[in-house]
Amino acid sequence: MRHIEPHKARRARLLALMQDGIAVVPTAPERLRSRDSDYPYRFDSYFYYLTGFPEPEAVLVLLAGETPRSILFCREKSLERELWDGYRFGVDAAREAFGFDEAHPISGIDEKLPQLIANRPALFFAPGMDPAWDSRVMGWLNQVRAQARTGVVAPADIRDVRSILDELRLVKDPHEIAAMRRAGTVTAGAHLRAMRATRPGAMEYEIEAELLHEFRRHGSQFPAYWPIVASGPNACVLHYRENDRQMHEGDLLLIDAGCEIDGYAADVTRTFPVSGRFAGPQRDVYEIVLAAQAAAAAEVKPGARWDAPHEAAVRITAQGLVDLGLCSGTTDAVIESGDYKRFYMHRTGHWLGLDVHDAGDYKQAGEWRPLVQGMTLTVEPGCYIRPAENVPERFWNIGVRIEDDALVTETGCELLTAAAPKRVDDIEALMRDAR
Repeated sequence: MRHIEPHKARRARLLALMQDGIAVVPTAPERLRSRDSDYPYRFDSYFYYLTGFPEPEAVLVLLAGETPRSILFCREKSLERELWDGYRFGVDAAREAFGFDEAHPISGIDEKLPQLIANRPALFFAPGMDPAWDSRVMGWLNQVRAQARTGVVAPADIRDVRSILDELRLVKDPHEIAAMRRAGTVTAGAHLRAMRATRPGAMEYEIEAELLHEFRRHGSQFPAYWPIVASGPNACVLHYRENDRQMHEGDLLLIDAGCEIDGYAADVTRTFPVSGRFAGPQRDVYEIVLAAQAAAAAEVKPGARWDAPHEAAVRITAQGLVDLGLCSGTTDAVIESGDYKRFYMHRTGHWLGLDVHDAGDYKQAGEWRPLVQGMTLTVEPGCYIRPAENVPERFWNIGVRIEDDALVTETGCELLTAAAPKRVDDIEALMRDAR
């Protein structure tokens, strides 16, 4: 069932902030993968946020003012093209199905846009996102400016529509939260399946296949990003993607994988032993990261500053590194000097939504922004210990990250992906039962 009311409400919120301006928001183009083979199509997130329309070659135009209008430009109906490429809505069906005031063929946009832009005080679009669109919009503006002697006025104010949409996208509506809950549930199930399937001697890509199979069989259209299945030393490579190593007894396996459902992403990381049991040093490091994640999640609540979860995770991690003898000095000294960054070099989270690293600023007026109910973010501390002369060999190649997706609630946060086990006893029991 198609839900059009959330998209109409989002368009209405944007229109209310535009005064008498006009906004032009194109979707993403199709991308060639090789010769005449395209990548699977994925719409532009800003466009989809406002429209829910999934087809390429489409542009949303919003006209603000006393009588606001939403106009879609899209492909015309073509039974011949549908024979080759599949169903397309066409102009009339798209207008009706997605709740637009008007719809027109995309082939006529260069004729109509100068007329729509004329005499508008402000033009909202996304300069710099696509050079081809920059050129096209400038062409429309120049056509309007060429009519100046007839009294026609071009917009004097050119604004980046993303600055408004980024703020709107930060707080999720119930429709978005429902999609993210579903993506989180499916992703957690995929991580469970991966744990059950892992054995010494298996290849990383075999586990990758288990993840992708679980995503798709539950209706996910795409992975939100290509899975990281990193065993042994690969777990210490933050963006490892080859997934082609054979796993061995004694390895840890770090899996960072999430699915996308109706455009919304999950982003989850679990780390567990290939053998099914944590060795002593592995468990010591793992428990530090687990405690850091719990401390960070406790700081995800309305009114807390964006950096509060990170600061909590850093303190627990630094103390743990001191306790293990990997860093020297007091916890405060290790934090002040940044010595902990040898082993924990990234932030503890990011916004999550239509994009894995979702839209929205992290600071306002130079200060970390406060969290509010309805925001969604990841909580993902880690510890990565590569071989080095000043690191005891028993810790070499231990890479641990634990990541969940958090929804800010009225009093704290809900972890949307908590169904994927992360306590040591739970992981070991699950893997023992799967043998």
